[in-house]
Order: sequence, then C-alpha cells, then structure tokens
Amino acid sequence: MNRISIQADDFDPAIELAALEATGGGGVASFTGIVRGENGLAALELHHYPAMTAPQVERIVEQAMARWPLLGIRIIHRFGRLEPGDRIVFVGTASRHRTAALESCAFLIDWLKSEAPFWKKEHFADGATAWVEARAEDDVKARGWIG
Repeated sequence: MNRISIQADDFDPAIELAALEATGGGGVASFTGIVRGENGLAALELHHYPAMTAPQVERIVEQAMARWPLLGIRIIHRFGRLEPGDRIVFVGTASRHRTAALESCAFLIDWLKSEAPFWKKEHFADGATAWVEARAEDDVKARGWIG
C-alpha cells in the first residue's frame, strides 16, 4: 500500500497517517517538513522535472521496501511557490515493528533530501532571490545508510 505523489496542492498528514494505520501493523512513523521563515524568507519556490523526479522517488521507495519489512509507504512532496509555515513534504511508513518504521522513515527523508531532483529558489522580503545549494551534511546523512 504505497503512495507517492509529487503535487502542488497541500495535504493532510492525518489522512496519510490513517491510511498507514489501517495496514494493521504495529508501528507507524512519519515526518512532515514545513517551510521555515528564517532570515527574511518570504517564499520557497520548488521546481522539478516529472520524468526525472517520479522515477527517482520510486527507486528510493523500492530500496526501503527491500531493506525493511514494510506494510506501506506514503510520500508526498510539493512543488510550486510555498510560504513559511506551508507543508512541503510528508514521509510515512508502516511496519509490524517500530524499529523498521522509524529507520525506514529516516532513510526515506534523508535520501529524498539528497537524491530527489528538486530545485529550490528562495524569495526574500527585500526582493532578493537565491537558488538553494546542496548541503554536504545532507549527502553525508544519506551515505550513512549505505552498507
């Protein structure tokens, strides 16, 4: 019972969690990412190329399913213009046991952060804009799952 959605529209984490809870497992773990409004950020604009993004996210999900005994995964990643306080990403996993649910959820968000092809442009209150550069610490976290 996997669901992957790359979408502009907002989502309701409670609906996603309820679907994972309905799998009958003993553990559900989730992460919801929110746009931060630090340093005068007025908006975050996310771009993606659907022919690249969806297959890459599907590969990440396949890796998690092969590594942990999961009953379900739900991933939602938004694109478009988002303002501080808006939800940007949801990752949820269900398993019979908490360890698999927790570890797989952390794995998925770490890999999404470093491997999913999204491009982010920050818009600031003073009119300035800047493309967000990849962070080395995100790559290190993702590589920590190898092995």
